[in-house]
Amino acid sequence: MSNILTLLNQSEKPPLRPSELLGHEGEKLAARYLQENGYRLVLTNFKAPVGRNSKGVQVTGEIDIIALDGDTLCFVEVKARRSEAFAPAITAVHNRKQRQIARTARVYGRLFSLTDMPKRYDVVTVIMNERSGPQLTLSKGHWNDGVLTRKVWREYAWEDRF
Repeated sequence: MSNILTLLNQSEKPPLRPSELLGHEGEKLAARYLQENGYRLVLTNFKAPVGRNSKGVQVTGEIDIIALDGDTLCFVEVKARRSEAFAPAITAVHNRKQRQIARTARVYGRLFSLTDMPKRYDVVTVIMNERSGPQLTLSKGHWNDGVLTRKVWREYAWEDRF
């Protein structure tokens, strides 16, 4: 019987990759940092279906940290890196990622009827420097919903140019 339980316990979850371990550690540090800076944590790792992709496959969005900064609901993306030698960590929060987080935030707002509450999108970057320890940077209001609106194409928009 114990052999069966051992096999079941071993098959529960595969071990985390180094990048996943780094991400989890970065999220823990970011949560503590936000609390030290006056944020009240609401939820971490919120996941929700946000639609379907062009092939019809269900797309799930995730928000690393949801917190309150005063009366403002903050959706916080955490980016942890070992160094910024290649590129700044904040560049990984590109338009596609911003749209996915915003879509997930709308789902969260609808689930909890938070339509009138002010909201903000923040980013915390965590650089795990081996010599000086982790360096955290908070970017409040890194983007807003206005920058995510898609351009509306008229059927014959090209005719206006000729």
